[in-house]
Amino acid sequence: MQAQRYKKHIRTYALILLSIISISCSAPSVPTALSQLLDRNSIKVGTVYGAGTFYNGAGGPQGFEYELLAGFADFLGVTLDLYPFYSYEVMLEQLEEGNLDIVATGDAVTSDLQQRFAYGPAYQYVEQQLVFKAGTDRPRDIQTLSSPIVAVSGSSQVHILNQLLADQQKPDSQTVIVTTEDSDSEELLQQVALGDIDYTIADSNRLALQRRRYPSLAVAKTLQSEMPMAWAMPLNQDDSVKAAIIEYFGTVHQSGWFTVLEDKYFGHIRQFDYVDSRAFKNAAESTLKQYQPLFKKYSGDLDWRLLAAMSYQESHWEPNAVSRTGVRGLMMLTLDTASDWDVSDRVDPEQSIRGGSRYFASLLSRIPARIGSPDRTWMAMAAYNIGMGHLEDARVLTERQGGNPDLWVDVKRRLPQLRQKKYYRTTRYGYARGDEALQYVENIRRYYDSLVWLDEQDKI
Repeated sequence: MQAQRYKKHIRTYALILLSIISISCSAPSVPTALSQLLDRNSIKVGTVYGAGTFYNGAGGPQGFEYELLAGFADFLGVTLDLYPFYSYEVMLEQLEEGNLDIVATGDAVTSDLQQRFAYGPAYQYVEQQLVFKAGTDRPRDIQTLSSPIVAVSGSSQVHILNQLLADQQKPDSQTVIVTTEDSDSEELLQQVALGDIDYTIADSNRLALQRRRYPSLAVAKTLQSEMPMAWAMPLNQDDSVKAAIIEYFGTVHQSGWFTVLEDKYFGHIRQFDYVDSRAFKNAAESTLKQYQPLFKKYSGDLDWRLLAAMSYQESHWEPNAVSRTGVRGLMMLTLDTASDWDVSDRVDPEQSIRGGSRYFASLLSRIPARIGSPDRTWMAMAAYNIGMGHLEDARVLTERQGGNPDLWVDVKRRLPQLRQKKYYRTTRYGYARGDEALQYVENIRRYYDSLVWLDEQDKI
């Protein structure tokens, strides 16, 4: 798998780093925070539950922060002891008391927090946005809101609001802010979408994740831009752990693993279309049920929800759909493809799903075995849209330009070049609408994520 190759690369750097540490620690000296951690053979990390941080999924522990933390433990050659918290403040207090080595909040760093803790390098930047429900009155100023903003106690959102009110010389923040320990940021966004509360503040990462599920979430105003995300450490400890974190992030950036991980969790969701997302959710909760048994019947080794997501992108689950190029049906098969897979009636739902599933499975089987999941799935999907030959052209362009032709995150950057003359005239199969293939795959990834969530909520 691609992740294993990256981790092998990261371990090489780790061995070099740890060799340096062992040499530096061989002379009699006061033990460093890192040497104590290594002697203990474990790193104690705090985080909070959430889709972008840590949760126990069907396949085990998941989350962007979790994978980064697991990579860091692997980098050091120690066990990851992960302590998920329900409260920011309790978690930060545990860090201050020395019961944790680092904390990965999945939250932005504020000036107040920088006075309490030391931080590693920023690995992402987010915006803090005032969120309301589309269709209600859009607030223009936090001072003229019809009801308070609800935010999670101890979060960066509370710090930001307090600072904004202080800057505006409005010391009575209680009329503007209500803090809660009973809901996390993702739940507050859900409550806005359901109309239970009027306003909350969320960072752009969390909002992007939740908008797939609740397309009525709307941004009233960006309150602060370019806020760094970073791991926190005790303020007064030595810099040895911080140095290791800096080295680790340098390594994962250089190896390309961080880019792959970021694309996995956020690469396909940062573009948002309210009308499309709302229409998809409505269709998933109504139209899909009549075709769901067929997707399950013919999915084979595929996830039926992925096949359903492809079909929605192709036809919006309209069995009589016809494109401008003459492809037809739920899976939008050409005449040639239909003939190859024994489909006599392209607008017959069962035949279309059966043929589309088998065709996609055949494309997957033609992707080189060395390419791991999910990269091979996204590449096969692009080939379903523009053909295997054009996908190979994009992979060749990727390699020519110094990228990795076995990584979707690199190949997808070259797909749009297939319609640019200076690039496609050098390829074997020539011109193709590669930008449309890229958007095709990214849309399906969003639809698939939404179907997984709706399925877990028993809504489909």
